[in-house]
Amino acid sequence: MRKTELLIPAGSLEVLKTAVNYGADAVYLGGEAFGLRANAKNFSMEEIREGVRIAHARNVKVYVTANILAHNYDMDGVRAYFEELKTTGIDAVLIADPGVFMIAKEVMPEVDLHISTQANNTNYETFLFWWKLGAKRVVCARELSLEEIREIRKHIPGEMEIEAFVHGAMCISYSGRCLLSNFFVGRDANRGECTHPCRWKYSVVEETRPGQYFPVYENDRGTFIFNSKDLCMIEHIPELIEAGVDSLKIEGRMKTALYVATVARTYRKAIDDYQESPEKYHANMDWYKSEIAKCTYREFTTGFYFGKPQSKDQIYDSNTYVTGSVYLGTIRETDADGWSYLEQKNKFSVGDRIEIMKPDGQDIETEVLEIRDLETDELQESCPHACQQLRVRLSYVPAAGDIIRKTVPKEDAEPLMDKV
Repeated sequence: MRKTELLIPAGSLEVLKTAVNYGADAVYLGGEAFGLRANAKNFSMEEIREGVRIAHARNVKVYVTANILAHNYDMDGVRAYFEELKTTGIDAVLIADPGVFMIAKEVMPEVDLHISTQANNTNYETFLFWWKLGAKRVVCARELSLEEIREIRKHIPGEMEIEAFVHGAMCISYSGRCLLSNFFVGRDANRGECTHPCRWKYSVVEETRPGQYFPVYENDRGTFIFNSKDLCMIEHIPELIEAGVDSLKIEGRMKTALYVATVARTYRKAIDDYQESPEKYHANMDWYKSEIAKCTYREFTTGFYFGKPQSKDQIYDSNTYVTGSVYLGTIRETDADGWSYLEQKNKFSVGDRIEIMKPDGQDIETEVLEIRDLETDELQESCPHACQQLRVRLSYVPAAGDIIRKTVPKEDAEPLMDKV
């Protein structure tokens, strides 16, 4: 059986540490230039070096995205960027643009080159094209079925790697190449500035009746006609591995540490269980599905893997997420007196029953006994202000790196507005 890599997004050093702790084999991140998440908390060169140090200490690889579709005025900057990037110790760079690829090949020949999904990789001849140019890995276009991936695997060298998205947001445009954001607000999705207009609500206006909005759907609220459900392949790990996919990729460089921890831990266990025993994998399916539902999502679909998406794979009445748990913070350290130190992310109160989420799969219920402001040492009954530095005493002492969350009962779960 081929080694299967779990590839996790990291939007910040905090999230990178979480990905490493919760089961990633590799992480991908964006530098401060030439990636497709301009609004993420992208990494400076020093942060990339620190991320590489943290990841490599745990035998986790680091890939950097440089997958914009470049213009002439980008080229000098690309070259200078790669000259510095090659000194950081990264394992690979993701590229979509052929010109950028040739510069990377020249400037940093010691760094593996991966071809981004943005390059529209839909057939084995395209894979072979990039292989002959020196690419080690190609990321499948999201429009490929498992049958097409199996066919690609048959036609490419055994040592060539296939990467495919298995979880996260789906784009409405071919391989993510979208012009809507540029058209509406002048922010180019192909240069990292997408405003996600595919999530907006639309109605029809007749030319001679300005201001009179006619619903596209059968009610008066309009419809979210481009709004895809999120991809989730947790129930189909065997098919992905058997099709020849080497790297299972999670989307989400804009996501929280809780999201990354939840998805990484769940897919890590699913992959390991299946490779140990298919029976064990199927026996634990309810746990995987329950865990995945504890992070934010838009309902789930299998995308193009089993055929072209149908109307049931879209969400027409809302652009909101559903959340199954609330991120309270990541434990930075604990002391000999049982105090835990963290930066608070959402409100919790003394007396709350919350959950300690551990990397090994355990979820330990605990009670909040005491909350103190780290700077003033004043006691607090609750912590309503985001990003407050706290020390807290819990009925069970967590370890550094553990995440604390508050699980939301399914019947009480409220949708969260999609932030664009």
